[in-house]
Amino acid sequence: MKVLVADAINEDGIAMLKNEMDVVVNTTISPEELVATIKDFDGIVVRSRTKMTKEVIEAADNLKIIARAGVGVDNIDIDAATENGVMVVNSPESTSITVAEHTMGLLLAMARKIAIADKSVKDNKWEKKKFMGVELRGKTLGVIGMGRIGSQVVNRCKAFEMDAIVYDPYLPDDVAEQMGVRLTDLNTVLKNADFITIHVPLTEETKHSISDEQFDLMKENAFIVNCARGGIIDEEALYTALSENKIGGAALDVYENEPPKDNKLTTLDNIVLTPHIAASTKEAQKGAAIIVAEEIIDLNKGKTPKNVINLPRIDNRLKNELKPYMEVCERLGSFISQSLKGKVKEVEIIYCGELASLQNQDILGRCVLKGILDSILNSSVNTVNSLNMAKTRGIKITEGKTDNAKGYDSLVKVRAKSSKDSFSAEGTFIHEPKIVKVNEYWVDVKPSGNMFIAKYKDVPGTIGLIGTKLGEYKVNVGIMQVGRDVAGGEAIMILTLDHPVPDKVIKELIDLDYVFDATKLKL
Repeated sequence: MKVLVADAINEDGIAMLKNEMDVVVNTTISPEELVATIKDFDGIVVRSRTKMTKEVIEAADNLKIIARAGVGVDNIDIDAATENGVMVVNSPESTSITVAEHTMGLLLAMARKIAIADKSVKDNKWEKKKFMGVELRGKTLGVIGMGRIGSQVVNRCKAFEMDAIVYDPYLPDDVAEQMGVRLTDLNTVLKNADFITIHVPLTEETKHSISDEQFDLMKENAFIVNCARGGIIDEEALYTALSENKIGGAALDVYENEPPKDNKLTTLDNIVLTPHIAASTKEAQKGAAIIVAEEIIDLNKGKTPKNVINLPRIDNRLKNELKPYMEVCERLGSFISQSLKGKVKEVEIIYCGELASLQNQDILGRCVLKGILDSILNSSVNTVNSLNMAKTRGIKITEGKTDNAKGYDSLVKVRAKSSKDSFSAEGTFIHEPKIVKVNEYWVDVKPSGNMFIAKYKDVPGTIGLIGTKLGEYKVNVGIMQVGRDVAGGEAIMILTLDHPVPDKVIKELIDLDYVFDATKLKL
């Protein structure tokens, strides 16, 4: 293989690559030069400077792998890479320890008022009484998101003799028990924690999930840290909470707008601010370089890299046969994951019709699991690691085959179970992905965009009530599908909407007569 190192990475990673293959280092290459020369390379290593655009990728005739020495892949067109059969890998584990340690630094800086005490001494002041702090020992740590980084923070806080309570709706109870933490709901964490740390992705669900209502629940002397993503904490609400002394303090490494120019938070003394440096250590950068070098070397030796962001390479014949159903399976997984109540414990996947005769359905099962896990984990989920990640979460997976495709050429049936619910959906590909059955009700649904599911009693007027309630909040319905078993029995409604349904509307819909359940989805 011939590899281009297009951005500055640690020399240890470059040395590893040079021991195995032909390496060109050009960390000042321009976009125009990259387009002109990328055809000569089998692999490329980037950080954030180099942009792997669609134009670059389509000019890369021989490119097999794009390796990002870091976590974020915003500078890589993943869709273009996938379409052209190019693997994209990153190094997510390289920063886990570094971010956890930075979180600890911010916890201590808040507890002992280190930042403002430092500034005071440098201003030639001696204000010992002003900087009375608190110990971490004996305090309760509240962790929102118990992934790689959250678990590392917990490990370190145990050394400070802290207790830990955790909110992670997708962490199995037995895994939490093994980690030595108490799993609970978000409000309980907010009410009882002395120190709160956030380690979740920024999604529609988590954006501004810590706002006025949440700050009102917190203790007056509580501290909160965010080293995850800007926007999870509502900064206006945080400013109010800090300026009115509703909480003890805060520390941020990430912001809604970066840099936080003219941000009112910078005027406060009870907040510690750092410039998005939680992942910036020599060790983390060295680790990232070594990890991506190992990924490229593994690929060169015919092995499968561990941290693949997109689809793995498959031969063209199989790719053409399976590609439509990869999308069907991922959509089915996401649809079911968002519809199921409770934590997924079991997943059953049945391949029907022509799909059952193919030799390799493994990739389809992994696509289902990717769809299930993608919206609930703070880790990069792909078709390579989805099976292992599902097993790590304690999910039991069963796969089967049948010739009976119920009138279709091919069909995929997925059923997921939690401790309190079961939900199934069946999908096929007819010019585009289609869901044709939901919980034994026949439907015809395109799983895409903003969606809504309601379970209700099939009596006159119920559909109208639901539509009227949505109309009150200016939620426009694009497509409606209904299914029922018998007249007057239980029925299901699936809507495709122009806009997402606000949470308060969901609550009001569930309160309607004859409406048993209502759920919003985003596919």
